[in-house]
Amino acid sequence: MSQKPKHIAVIRLSAMGDVAMTVPVLRVLVQQHPELKLTVVSRPFFKPFFDGIPNVNFFAVDVKNRHKGFFGLLRLFSDLKKLDIDAVADLHNVLRSKVVRSLFALSGKKVAFTDKGRAEKKALTSLTNKVFKPVKPMVERHVETFEKLGFSIDLTNPQFPTKAILSDEILKITGNKTQNWVGIAPFAQYQSKVYPLDLMQKVIDELAKKNSIKIFLFGGGNEEIQQLNQLLNNHSNVIVLAGKLKFNQELEVISNLDVMLSMDSGNAHIAAMLGVKVITLWGATHPFAGFSPFNQPLENCIVSDRDKFPLLPTSIYGNKKVDGYEEVMRTIAVESIIEKIKFLL
Repeated sequence: MSQKPKHIAVIRLSAMGDVAMTVPVLRVLVQQHPELKLTVVSRPFFKPFFDGIPNVNFFAVDVKNRHKGFFGLLRLFSDLKKLDIDAVADLHNVLRSKVVRSLFALSGKKVAFTDKGRAEKKALTSLTNKVFKPVKPMVERHVETFEKLGFSIDLTNPQFPTKAILSDEILKITGNKTQNWVGIAPFAQYQSKVYPLDLMQKVIDELAKKNSIKIFLFGGGNEEIQQLNQLLNNHSNVIVLAGKLKFNQELEVISNLDVMLSMDSGNAHIAAMLGVKVITLWGATHPFAGFSPFNQPLENCIVSDRDKFPLLPTSIYGNKKVDGYEEVMRTIAVESIIEKIKFLL
């Protein structure tokens, strides 16, 4: 019988939410197999996700220079080989990661990759002969990848990190925690996943009436910051965090939230990996595609009305447009969001 690997390179290069979804799996993996060492191979920006997880090192891929193009991938393989890696878990399964894992396989190392279930996802989002049933969650697919390398993972009772102790620098912006903290991340990469901002304004205005709640608005980039400053609407208990904190500080604030309201986007998965309760709003996409946030009940996913829009979901990532389906998220009632937040608080 071949020996179990002692040091696995785990490849997941992007995107933010997808990288965040690997965190709970890796955290449980090293808890249940403390003899195992992991090296996470990803973009430097995502390093804070893995800080503080025992036995996990981070290898920052330099996709712009050193590791760019085919010869860059050869350099990446050679850089990783020096770390005494004896197996590869490719959780990304794209051309770039396939090249690296194939080079490891050719050098006699054990490799496994995540099957993304593309056929089932295609059937779920098809506009004709739709098969509307849940596909296997991404997290479970990653678990199977590690099983192929000889490591079982039981996710039924996950442990989350303790809430971060906030520095004075952060507290200057957030204030001390004397209320329920609600995070709202109103943006997503694609417009088809964004709850209309006029309705989001109503959600914020209604929640801000309660003095027992403090609301933090998340986003990035100048355009989003401008929109967040409008949503702020002069409420004293609403704070725009975008652009005021470093990424790792933002993670520390998120770990202290009582609830995060997010689109189907990265912030939902970040909050979930930190053990925070997450409510997600779904437009063109759907939790059945396997991307609902980790360890959150399905009823926390509020979906657009499929009776009015039977072709939903029309997209896995929200990048496909379907005529007449631009406004599907208007079928999500402001009241239902507020009720769900109050219920979770």
